[in-house]
Amino acid sequence: MSHLSIDPGASVSLALLVETVTAPMLMAHPAPVCLEVDIDPSIPVPADPALTTRVVRSIASQVLAELDAGGDLMITACQTDSAVELEIADDGPDIDKRSRSIPIAVAEAGAKLNWQNCPQGGAAVTIVFPRRSAASQKPESRSVRRAA
Repeated sequence: MSHLSIDPGASVSLALLVETVTAPMLMAHPAPVCLEVDIDPSIPVPADPALTTRVVRSIASQVLAELDAGGDLMITACQTDSAVELEIADDGPDIDKRSRSIPIAVAEAGAKLNWQNCPQGGAAVTIVFPRRSAASQKPESRSVRRAA
């Protein structure tokens, strides 16, 4: 049996990047964690793919540290006119009972973190990535006009 590896840094789909980053982390986790990913495959990676990978890996590591006995991990995303919001939620302890840190990669991506308790228990962190302008997503093209 061959094991294929997908480079998350080469992903154009946020769903593929999230699954590629979190799957090995879950396999290495000492307790069973049920993962649910609900991300439309058409949502693009909201920042540089390598940077987005670092953000997802860092936040997922913090969340998994709170699930030492196992549990549920839900990852969702949506696009708005101004941002892509990626939420990582779990059924672990409330936010006031866990350590939280802001990874440098979040600042590098221009993103913001919003931590909150979930009504059903557990906690969620929403990573708000500002939408990239069309100019920043495409290589610069210039047209040359010639004088007549």
